[in-house]
Order: sequence, then structure tokens, then C-alpha cells
Amino acid sequence: MCPACRKHLRFDSGATPAIAVADYTPLRVEGAIRHPGAGEAWEYSVVVSIRNDRGEEVARHVVGVGALEPGDSRTFTCAVEIFTPDGKIPGRAH
Repeated sequence: MCPACRKHLRFDSGATPAIAVADYTPLRVEGAIRHPGAGEAWEYSVVVSIRNDRGEEVARHVVGVGALEPGDSRTFTCAVEIFTPDGKIPGRAH
């Protein structure tokens, strides 16, 4: 399953389409921002940086939020989802 669009990436004969549901979500953070109540609109972006064990950046993605007018707010959710071939996580009871 594709974590972005939640559709099948590979089709086997007899496979039935299903909505992708993560087998496990070890990290989920939600927060909100509000643009200050005065002044002009500001452009906002979400930046996701992924680092390896040595602290080296291995991936960086920027998602445009768009311009927020004074008083506008947006809520964000960041989650790390695990999808396994057999739907099982070693060491976790289902």
C-alpha cells in the first residue's frame, strides 16, 4: 500500500483492493499554529528532515501550507507509519 494515497502499489491475481491501514504507528504528533492577528499574510511550509544514526540528513521534504491571513489557523499531524508485508510486527501482540 502507498502511505500517501493509500492505494495498492502491486496487484496479484485475486487481490482485493482495501484501504491501507498502518500495521503500527510508533510516532504521531499533532499540533496547530495560528497566524498573528495583525499585519499581512505570511507563507507557511512544513519541513520534514530525516536523519540517520550518524546525524546525516538522508531525506528532506517541504510541504507548502500556503498563505495564512491574520487570525487563520492550521492543524498538522506528523506520523511515522509501518506497513509490513504480512501485517505483523515482530515482538508485538496482535
